[in-house]
Amino acid sequence: MAAVTEKGNISIHTENIFPIIKKFLYSDHEIFLRELVSNAVDATQKLKKLSSIGEFSGELGDLTIEVKFDKKEKTITVSDKGIGMTADEIKKYINQIAFSGATEFVEKFKDKGDAKDIIGRFGLGFYSAFMVADKVEIISRSFKADETEAARWECDGSTEFELTEAIKQDRGTDVILHINNDSEEFLDEFRLKGILEKYCKFLPVEVKFGTKEESVEDGVDKDGKPQYKTVTKDRIINNPSPLWTKSPKELKDEDYLNFYKELYPFSEDPLFWIHLNVDYPFNLTGILYFPKVKNDFEIQKNKIQLYSRQVFITDEVKDVVPDFLMMLHGILDSPDIPLNVSRSYLQSDANVKKISQHITKKVADKLSELFKKDRKDFEKKWDDINIFVKYGIISDEKFYDRAKEFSLLKNVDGQYFTFDEYREKVKVNQTDKNDQVIYLYSSNPGKQDSFIQAAKNKGYDVLNLDGVLDSHYINSLEQKLEKTQIKRVDSETADKLIEKDQKSESVLSQEEQDQVKGLFEKAINNKNMTLAVEAMSPDELPVVITMSEFMRRMKDMAKLGGGGYSFMGSMPDNYNVAINGNHAIVQKILKAENEDQKITLAKQAYDLALLSQNMLTGADLTNFIKRSVTLTAQ
Repeated sequence: MAAVTEKGNISIHTENIFPIIKKFLYSDHEIFLRELVSNAVDATQKLKKLSSIGEFSGELGDLTIEVKFDKKEKTITVSDKGIGMTADEIKKYINQIAFSGATEFVEKFKDKGDAKDIIGRFGLGFYSAFMVADKVEIISRSFKADETEAARWECDGSTEFELTEAIKQDRGTDVILHINNDSEEFLDEFRLKGILEKYCKFLPVEVKFGTKEESVEDGVDKDGKPQYKTVTKDRIINNPSPLWTKSPKELKDEDYLNFYKELYPFSEDPLFWIHLNVDYPFNLTGILYFPKVKNDFEIQKNKIQLYSRQVFITDEVKDVVPDFLMMLHGILDSPDIPLNVSRSYLQSDANVKKISQHITKKVADKLSELFKKDRKDFEKKWDDINIFVKYGIISDEKFYDRAKEFSLLKNVDGQYFTFDEYREKVKVNQTDKNDQVIYLYSSNPGKQDSFIQAAKNKGYDVLNLDGVLDSHYINSLEQKLEKTQIKRVDSETADKLIEKDQKSESVLSQEEQDQVKGLFEKAINNKNMTLAVEAMSPDELPVVITMSEFMRRMKDMAKLGGGGYSFMGSMPDNYNVAINGNHAIVQKILKAENEDQKITLAKQAYDLALLSQNMLTGADLTNFIKRSVTLTAQ
């Protein structure tokens, strides 16, 4: 039979559609392969559906999709054994529908001025092939029993096409790309394999790319030792049934851990995971893993991969996953997340917000479940997971409402308390004269040990809040907890940390207090130190150097670029120097023979206070050591 040839023009309103597709539609040329293989998967799944409902009675056979390349001929071919197309269907789906979408794209592009703003409903995936090809051929044979002829469609990137009869033995579609000179990088086995593994790793239909050699057992020798031979097998680059597509009921912990190793081969085992499976009011599946983060806050974002029907889309998921959970690892798969036309950018809409809220709820539910199920085990995990929880409490009010039941406060003795438990523990002894419960904390238990011990001597408890987020967390908690103030343990002397009605009596007269203050002012000679003689317990240090909680927080905010507090960053540190008027050293200073000796002893007591906070350096430290030797020898 003589071949029938049909030539024509694709009916669109512009001659410039291909330059626009090439320049604006797909910024990353490699995704042409994702689009073509995804189309092949769609065609295959449509055939499976028709078979399942009785509209296709033939044998499905091997449905493997194959990707081939020929470096000499400069072609890349994507072949499927799916539903196929008749000549009329090619005209409908390739010439009319896709290009009507292209026309709409052009109109929208003119209005918007930025391809990123265009919502992905144009059906242009197939035409991404023209980014890398001078000519594209389609050879297709329909699954329909009465369709014995195949059809060939050719287009060179203009609006002209040619449609002819073709010879094709098997059902399905071959898309042949004749690669242009600028895109010869894609005629490379490792380049193509890398693209397929990136975008098609979990496609629901097996994808073959070349072959590989494997060693398989081939009997035993005379001594009973196994013998091996090398065989050539198809290289299947994807796992068609990834873990997130299965029911959690049929999976064991080992399955989740093995899948994590498949995703992140060099990572430590995760702490736990959440298997998502939602079908209303949106579709969402996936597995989110909690990695070990610790306190160094090495944020490794872009570890959550977003898929749409098992096709990799992006690892930029900030609009789908709440910011405080961006450190999680894993997979999310949803066909309901709107993408722009190139699938490269997420579009914010109601569904994205609902999905984000659902993920927040599921994470909170999982943490609550772990806390209730095994409190001790939860406490062991707390040092690894608290950074997620604290970030969530700071940034998401709804998460705080759920998290306040299982969030823990850890004190410097390594004991853990819920918010309610801790308030009960400290409210009797740590309530001030204004009925405020004062929480004391240390940001560095090693450096602040003398202050911690002084607080403990008063019967106070001290929390350990030494994380990178804790300065924000403290502010957030203070706003959320009723009648509560949070103070760093070195922000005041132990007597003044929690102001009570009763005060220690001073053993010094007012005249002696003035004399002591004058001696220390001469010894210190530092305008950034505010001196005061205070009546403290004789057991306290002779001199205590503190920075007020207010001043410290202002400076912390300035370091973080805190808007109206930025001016604080240029200001010098201001400290309070509390001289313990009830300490024996102060009496010794007053009784010294002459003023020089009094100033020397005052300087020594002051330097001891600096040394206790690692604030004594350089020549001051050298002079302190020399002075200590002299005073000890006397």
